[in-house]
Amino acid sequence: MDIFNTYLNNLVNQNRETFLSYPNLKWLGNYTAAEAQKKRDKLTKLPEANWLFKETKPFHKHISEGCAICGLGKWSCLFITGKCNANCFYCPTPQLADEVPGTQNLNFETPEAYAEYISFFNFEGVSFSGGEPLLFFDRTLKYLEQIRKDCNPEIYIWMYTNGILADEQKFKKLADAGLNEVRFDIGATDYKLDKIKLAKGVIPNITIEIPVVPEEKDRIIKLLPEMIEAGVTNFNLHQLRLTKYNAPKLSKRNYTFIHAEQPIVLESELAALEILKYAKENHLEIGINYCSFFFKNRFQKAGFRKQITNALAAPGVKITEKGYIRNFVEDSIDYKAVVISEKNSGNKSMQELKLKHKSYDYKTENAFKSNILNEIQKKEVEKITETEPEKIPSDELLFKIWQMEYIEKGLREY
Repeated sequence: MDIFNTYLNNLVNQNRETFLSYPNLKWLGNYTAAEAQKKRDKLTKLPEANWLFKETKPFHKHISEGCAICGLGKWSCLFITGKCNANCFYCPTPQLADEVPGTQNLNFETPEAYAEYISFFNFEGVSFSGGEPLLFFDRTLKYLEQIRKDCNPEIYIWMYTNGILADEQKFKKLADAGLNEVRFDIGATDYKLDKIKLAKGVIPNITIEIPVVPEEKDRIIKLLPEMIEAGVTNFNLHQLRLTKYNAPKLSKRNYTFIHAEQPIVLESELAALEILKYAKENHLEIGINYCSFFFKNRFQKAGFRKQITNALAAPGVKITEKGYIRNFVEDSIDYKAVVISEKNSGNKSMQELKLKHKSYDYKTENAFKSNILNEIQKKEVEKITETEPEKIPSDELLFKIWQMEYIEKGLREY
């Protein structure tokens, strides 16, 4: 068994251990996998198929500017609150309590501190999420206004909402403050479009963004013309994923779960691809993309790491596609990661990043260090660091180096 299969088998073991208390979960088996793979191949291997981000994001027509910035890793998502007023069965977290706005384990008690953070790390896009941002509308508006006041005027800003508390007056205030896009999770409101219509002509770009519930696939397809009429320009389809929080509900729905870095729902992916296929075949004038788990898990993590590293690492270092610092000297190679955290005075391994409105701790920590390389290994390492290999390396050392260097390509085989 090669090293990549060993890695995948470890994911299987981790997932089974994590969800040991749900013995009736239906995990993808060999026979089911073969049948599902045939179906996915038919849905994705079309002459007119369009792919972005190393073949992890298939799309029709176009994607929004916010999605493009996200894929490039130049985006910060601020969770305005941890509280939500909906009760979606697929939600991955409880979302019961209001919390200080934050992102990436950093808290931002003031809009000034967050705007300063955005400028320092050179983010080109910002989104407001939650919980539900409209539960704390004045707070959301203040953070939006501060970013427009202090940051690059070209920065692209969008907001996620279930739409329950949306009204035309709120949309006008958000538009006046410079919001570029609003994204609605209509799954929270039984797929109603009435609140979206209130944003039409007010917010420049309107998107629907939902996890694809397999049982609702036909309903969603029938709704596509109404979405276009309501002013929706982009439709983002996500894959359902299993968490400890939503497991009690998802486990009752007879879904088939796929082992990955987090368990994901087979039927959700296939339904998303069928919706995408329908839009292509009927030449619908709406941008649709499948935001796969693999896209989010790979590109968003690597993108944030790269933004932080670009700002805090020493000049002239080599930063890989995954956002690690590579040091390849003579007969050894190592990789380091830059980690930023809340200010914690007293930790001597940390350096201080002191800005006007907030101070942070950061450090450069070891991510991988090789043993002494022999001459054959050195040549192989040189090849892999200069050019991405077409196939994932089967050698253990080269596999670990590949993990530090490159973002994995494509949707994994079932």
